[in-house]
Amino acid sequence: MVEFGGAGVMVLGAFASGVVFLLLALVLLKPLGWVSAFSIAGFLWAITGIALLTLVPVAAHTGYVPAETRMATCSWDVGGPAPDGFWIFQSGQRTLNTVLFVPAGALLVLSVARWRAGWMLTPIGFALLAAYSAGIERAQLELARIDRACDVTDFVDNVTGAAIGVVIGLLLIVVFRPWRHKHRKRQDRGVLT
Repeated sequence: MVEFGGAGVMVLGAFASGVVFLLLALVLLKPLGWVSAFSIAGFLWAITGIALLTLVPVAAHTGYVPAETRMATCSWDVGGPAPDGFWIFQSGQRTLNTVLFVPAGALLVLSVARWRAGWMLTPIGFALLAAYSAGIERAQLELARIDRACDVTDFVDNVTGAAIGVVIGLLLIVVFRPWRHKHRKRQDRGVLT
């Protein structure tokens, strides 16, 4: 059996995906400007980081989890079945679940603010972040091998974090004004681009 998991895998995944999304930001820099380019790349990195932290097994040697010991449904207990803290941080799990989605919410708003449709894309993106959280919880329930716990409280905390992030993003667009950072207009065969 191939062992997969642990903090090393999470950090390596975050670093590798960070390099990929930095390259994406550099590609988007000229056509979109630095605010939108780095916001889009940062948003994609944030949701990748969420997947790494929530779907990679906590320990590489998790091994086989018998079907009879895994949960049949998501926990509806406030706080859920997981321990009070996560082994990297000294804070409660509920706080961590909330903070985990804040960057994604803020970067979502900054990513779409340059377009007029941003006022429609933001609530749609927020709904998709909520669906993403629900999908993660469902995967944690179904994939006993990763030895994670499905918890409705996690979903509520994740959506709360995304909502806080959206509010922060709305404040940040006033500061950064992504619509100002457009590529330079140039004349190309008589057509403005």
